[in-house]
Amino acid sequence: MNRKKSTVLLVDDIPANIKILVGALRENYRLVVATSGFDAIRAANEKKPDLILLDVMMPGMDGYEVCKRLKSQRDTANIPIIFVTAMNEEKDETRGFLLGAVDYIVKPVNPVIVKARVQTHIALCMAQRELQRHRDELEEIVLERTRELRETQIEITNRLVQAAEYHDHQTSRHITRMAHYCVILGRAHGMREHELTLFFHASAMHDIGKLGISDAILHKKGTLTPDEFDEMKRHTLIGADLLFGADNELMNMAHLIALTHHEKWDGTGFPLGLRAEEIPFPGRIAALCDVFDALSSKRPYKEAWPLSEAKKVIIEQKGIHFDPYVVELFLDNYTKIEEVHNRVK
Repeated sequence: MNRKKSTVLLVDDIPANIKILVGALRENYRLVVATSGFDAIRAANEKKPDLILLDVMMPGMDGYEVCKRLKSQRDTANIPIIFVTAMNEEKDETRGFLLGAVDYIVKPVNPVIVKARVQTHIALCMAQRELQRHRDELEEIVLERTRELRETQIEITNRLVQAAEYHDHQTSRHITRMAHYCVILGRAHGMREHELTLFFHASAMHDIGKLGISDAILHKKGTLTPDEFDEMKRHTLIGADLLFGADNELMNMAHLIALTHHEKWDGTGFPLGLRAEEIPFPGRIAALCDVFDALSSKRPYKEAWPLSEAKKVIIEQKGIHFDPYVVELFLDNYTKIEEVHNRVK
């Protein structure tokens, strides 16, 4: 099968010059001719040539201006341009190269030189296109593998959350609501969609460490004793240990949230006693969302509080338990928070 001929656009306002170029190239290339700068731009946009031989000195619009306009357009910017001109001073060549030309042929042209230069630059152009095609294919493979890996990570996350739900039945809807609350506040803060997706799944694992807490403590209907409460607090460390060491964004964020969602702005939280901005920002958001949903949900040891009362506690604890900035995000987006609470029962 014959290989498709490459297309070369010849631009010159003098017919004799066009005739010479046609004679040199017609056997090996598909030729398109333009006799003015305006015709050259139109032909380049319509025919999408593989290379342009462009005269510099033309009336109306010279070759420099044609090159400048073609290089400014996305569809024609990558077409290689060879200037064909009687101007052979160094400053003229420099100007052409600065505008984006790939080569210069000085008039009067030698057909052998024209053939060689055109062949060289078209071969280079074809090689660059082939290289870009391989890069695009490789990038698509990498993107697909990344998507598959992310889906696997999320699936593992969901299975871990399900395991926690089997162990602690009251957490199922709490996990869903809290994850949505975190996304609402994260979006209000300006997190990107990729980060919000991570935040949703990572925050869902905030209590994963409760897998290591005994049922007797986890399901106790009365108030926990000091020793029992100390044991319950260990779920932050257990969760952090379970999620530590994975070399990916999702597990790293989940680790931080599991470890720090019970830290307090004033430094009186657990397990590390971090204060203020020592607490990772996702942990500060998770802390507020966790408390708000815990207060407004029924638990074995208490009835659900009215939303208005839970909201009041959040406001009262501004600058004490919670980051003042996160409290403001919560209040500014309270309607959305309330909608999630009423939807996820």
